[in-house]
Amino acid sequence: MTPVTPLPSGAQPQPVTRVLYLHGFRSSPKSMKARMFAAWMQAHEPSVEWICPQLPPSPNDAMALVHSAAGGVPTAQLAVIGSSLGGFYATVLAEARGCRAVLLNPAIDPARDLARHIGETTAWHSDEPFYFRAEFVGELRAMTPAAVTRPERYFTVIAKGDEVLDWHEMNARYKACPGKLLEGGDHALSDFELHLPDVLRFIGLGG
Repeated sequence: MTPVTPLPSGAQPQPVTRVLYLHGFRSSPKSMKARMFAAWMQAHEPSVEWICPQLPPSPNDAMALVHSAAGGVPTAQLAVIGSSLGGFYATVLAEARGCRAVLLNPAIDPARDLARHIGETTAWHSDEPFYFRAEFVGELRAMTPAAVTRPERYFTVIAKGDEVLDWHEMNARYKACPGKLLEGGDHALSDFELHLPDVLRFIGLGG
């Protein structure tokens, strides 16, 4: 098991009252990690509000939805979890709101990486077609945070075996943040159940 980089001394997070889960590009609330997390929340923390929206292709529309879903909750009681492109969106929200964020193999430069996906594509879990427009690349570039501030509010799970994203970039971007750097693994984090306890602990749930 990869050691967990600890939280700063004395950092005991408040339990959250709302958790947002943001899926990756072409993914959905039906992803393995989202369903696993939702099932745990329903079984163990039913009083905590769980929101896992289907994000639209437009980054601006996606972030408008995310900000709306995060509204009305004190920052200390809000946590966002994001996978891949959702990890990028989670960083944008955390920099704007100051909330805790868990990043699972987060996208670092989606404007660069998704430029080659302009055009019609399909969702992983439904085969439903959608169009990724050229202007969406500019939307991603415009919302990219200049830097990651207050690293103690982030927790990362980064797999060296990620076959989609470069773990070196992820690790460099979030090197000051607590988290886990896995020797193997994959982009989907197929062994996510092993890391769920650490994620829950970071956001003040799970005992």
